[in-house]
Amino acid sequence: MRRFPRLRPLVFAIGLAASTTVFAYSNERGIDPRNFDTSADACQDFYQYANGGWLATNPVPADRSLWGLFDELQERSRNVQHEILQEAASARAAKGSVRQQLGDFWASGMDERAIERAGFEPIKGDLERIAALSSGQDVVAYVRETAATGSSHLYGVAVLGDMKNSEMTMAYVMGTGLGLPDRDYYTRTDDDSRAKQDAYRAHIARVLQLVGVPEDKATEQAGQVYDIEDRLARVSMTRLQRRDAGNYYRPLDIDALESLSPSLGWREYLAAQGLDHVEKVSYASPGYFAELEFMLKEVPVEHWRAYLAFHTADDAAPYLAKAFVDAHFDFYNRTLRGQNEQRPRWQRVLDTISASMGEAVGQLYVERTFPPEAKAKALELVNNLQAALKVRLQELEWMGEETKAQALEKFASFTPKIGYPDSWRDYASLEIGRGHYYDNVRAASAFEHRRQMSKAGQPVDKGEWGMPPQQVNAYYNPQRNEIAFPAAILQPPYFDPEADNAVNYGAIGGVIGHELLHGFDDQGSKFDANGNYRMWWTAEDRARFEERTGRLVQQASNYVALRNFQDGSTANLTVDGALTLGENIADLGGLTVAYAAMQRANGGQEPAPIDGLSADQRFFLSWAQVWRRNYREEELKLRLSTDVHAPAKFRVNGPLSNLDAFQAAFSCKAGDPMVAPAETRVHIW
Repeated sequence: MRRFPRLRPLVFAIGLAASTTVFAYSNERGIDPRNFDTSADACQDFYQYANGGWLATNPVPADRSLWGLFDELQERSRNVQHEILQEAASARAAKGSVRQQLGDFWASGMDERAIERAGFEPIKGDLERIAALSSGQDVVAYVRETAATGSSHLYGVAVLGDMKNSEMTMAYVMGTGLGLPDRDYYTRTDDDSRAKQDAYRAHIARVLQLVGVPEDKATEQAGQVYDIEDRLARVSMTRLQRRDAGNYYRPLDIDALESLSPSLGWREYLAAQGLDHVEKVSYASPGYFAELEFMLKEVPVEHWRAYLAFHTADDAAPYLAKAFVDAHFDFYNRTLRGQNEQRPRWQRVLDTISASMGEAVGQLYVERTFPPEAKAKALELVNNLQAALKVRLQELEWMGEETKAQALEKFASFTPKIGYPDSWRDYASLEIGRGHYYDNVRAASAFEHRRQMSKAGQPVDKGEWGMPPQQVNAYYNPQRNEIAFPAAILQPPYFDPEADNAVNYGAIGGVIGHELLHGFDDQGSKFDANGNYRMWWTAEDRARFEERTGRLVQQASNYVALRNFQDGSTANLTVDGALTLGENIADLGGLTVAYAAMQRANGGQEPAPIDGLSADQRFFLSWAQVWRRNYREEELKLRLSTDVHAPAKFRVNGPLSNLDAFQAAFSCKAGDPMVAPAETRVHIW
């Protein structure tokens, strides 16, 4: 099911990806010397020095497009979830209970014979409705009605905090009409991009043929679908525009909304989502809706029918018969990411259930994996990081007293969330059975859509989490000024109550610092202590801040991530310093604060070396080793185009090259690649 995308600027995550496989060896505890490349020079390329042994012996598995420590941790999480779902399927628990829902969902997803027998029967009713559309207004009506089930063809609505009144929620509407990962996939004209555009057209035709469109007609319709998306792409926000939270905040009352794009029937649309009581919405991407308004009148209805038929089938494809699953994999995984083989079915079904009923799975996951004492230990670490950040803020030399007072007020209002929610989400009204798998996926999507829409016009629920406990990740939410660390990331080697301070502060401490510093990155710093979008800086201090962050943009823009492509092309691909700025600020500042917190935890004493390594060396090695990751070329290309995080190597070498403490720990000298020149070195927080 296509779901309305989370508004990316409003939640800042550490930036992990999930996958599972059998790995060469598991780094269960602390710093693993098998990961080292002792032939490398720490002052030339610290990422290679810390991880070269692992990188050489852990190629990306055939059923993955990347592989690293995060994926190892997610495997551990998935293995626990697998046991939970298998047990639930065998338990035949009371109807309406979490175990019954999870067990039946799992059983339906694993019943390949029934899924194959059904073919595309589960979406035939939708396709018949689409085939009967005879006008642009019919298209609008179809989009409106299916949105109420959790699908968001062309445009959608999300309910989030009001950026100017963080205590209350607000509806945000924006375009969702593109099938490729980013608008630039349509607008670029290089050979690689053109090849992917051709592959996408071929994929559209293939899917249409699977639902009964003759080959020649499917090829013609694929061109029509692509042309619709291409027009919408050219009026969509760029990656950099999407990073700016202000571009999402354009409050309008409903009369004004109707006057701007009357063909979209906003009153009827909002009413169908249960939002008829809403008095205003935020109207992101007005250019997109202006173009869509024009297109609904100009584009022939048969083109819209092809567009809706394709996206209906394509969205459902992972949950239908094997031919649909294979088509989906071949384009989105093989072509776009370079993945050679599909993951086993059980892993794909598990991911779907965990995404659809995250807290139901999470509740059972926490019972098995995360005792209260682990939560207490993690909170102690968070408190130490916060204390170190407070000192850093108080001692900033480049910030004036007026802005500093506001920064400290914001710091004081940070809310940490550790492990799992205080109360669990209620899924009692969600009907899940042992019928067709796609019916359960659709039911879960509709349930979540209704849950989200029910928040509109209500006070923000500050106890709600944005990630389930079984997800290996962390995040900062600027509207709530909260940092959250799900249980699954609070495990070795990230967080180990038995490890020395250097290992813990270099790993999970760096993550905690990263999320804290998102509150003071280029976008998070635009939200005040109450979570409202407000410029609390003086003009002079903001200029000083932007001078420093500008140097970080330039620094990151010089990182070459890909050269000597497999296809023989010679152009190098570099990191987009502007796109990755927020994450680079968080990495640099977070690591700086984590190092100060480690010193604080050590009470000013120098711990005895362990395995011949000083505490400082172990701290920086711990940070480096948790970022080890191998990528397929296509995956790395995609991430350089769309990801706000820099590739793993530069999340290590980038911030460390700016830190005096790192250079002292490994005796690096001016002129070494791991020592940024004084004129380009960046110190912010």
